[in-house]
Amino acid sequence: MFGNPLYPTYQTFLALGIAAVICGALMPLWIRILRFEGIGQQVRADGPQRHLVKQGTPTMGGVVILVAVAITCLLMADLSIELIAVLLATVATGLLGLVDDVTSVTHGRSLGLTPHAKMIGLTLICVAFCLVAVNFCGVIPEVRFPGGLVIDLSSIMTVFTVGDRAYYIPWLYLVFTWLLIVGLSNAVNLTDGLDGLAGGTSMIAMLIMAAIAFLHGNPDLAIFGAACAGACLGFLWFNCYPASIFMGDTGSLALGAGFACMAVVTNSEIVSLIIGGLFIIETLSVMIQVVSFKLTGKRVFLMAPIHHHFEKLGWAETKVVIRFWIVSAAFGALGLALFFQLG
Repeated sequence: MFGNPLYPTYQTFLALGIAAVICGALMPLWIRILRFEGIGQQVRADGPQRHLVKQGTPTMGGVVILVAVAITCLLMADLSIELIAVLLATVATGLLGLVDDVTSVTHGRSLGLTPHAKMIGLTLICVAFCLVAVNFCGVIPEVRFPGGLVIDLSSIMTVFTVGDRAYYIPWLYLVFTWLLIVGLSNAVNLTDGLDGLAGGTSMIAMLIMAAIAFLHGNPDLAIFGAACAGACLGFLWFNCYPASIFMGDTGSLALGAGFACMAVVTNSEIVSLIIGGLFIIETLSVMIQVVSFKLTGKRVFLMAPIHHHFEKLGWAETKVVIRFWIVSAAFGALGLALFFQLG
């Protein structure tokens, strides 16, 4: 709608700015509404003691992030089938996170939906997205590695016809996509533990994915990635230390799912694991901590996820966040470089 279609780079950067402005403009009103309704974050009782002051801070800032992304895409993009699929999957995951946030607030605890309920919701979203991606977006059920290695996951596939059209269910690729989307959405969710941490690292990751989408020849998806980055940028104005609002599961699950869905459509699934390397480290720290404690009764980290470990070591919260941003940017640069080595 805005910008000259002959200059998709201009549209992409404009989308980033528009999303940032929309998010920044709507967030103060949303914060006032949440405060009026008494909707605030429930802080983990076993977390760092300095976090207890965050009890009651408004949460569900992800609602405004999603609104900003959706409006920006409607204004700037041509709404291709790829963009629609990624946007709907992101919004659906955000709605699942919203239910989780509301459940957490109404029950007055830091945990919302049960793991089983959340997993069922994520699985339904993942299956629907994967089938749309393969049957309507031209996604090939294969996994590409830097260096040219390609693993074909179409060997076990069910084909059925409706009218004159054939539809495919690539079972191995469906499982792989499920692992990617569920894993990354929960990884970003685990990263969302310090003021500005998930917002800043997600902004970096989405900027890199926007560049990959552009290089892949999909300017609509580049606009989506830029819109997500811009919305995170606007959100950071209010989420920087000391945070006035948290994104909640509404934002973290949605951003993780959107990141993974972009990777699927651009055939950069393995590279996305490098770009989101910080998210992977956060997840692995939790897994290592749980396994170690169950097997030996000892903890590897002072506290998991790993950002809390550094807090326990005495690092200031802002130091942890900024250094993790730097690590995330390094992973992003490496991932973008490896993208050019894909088969």
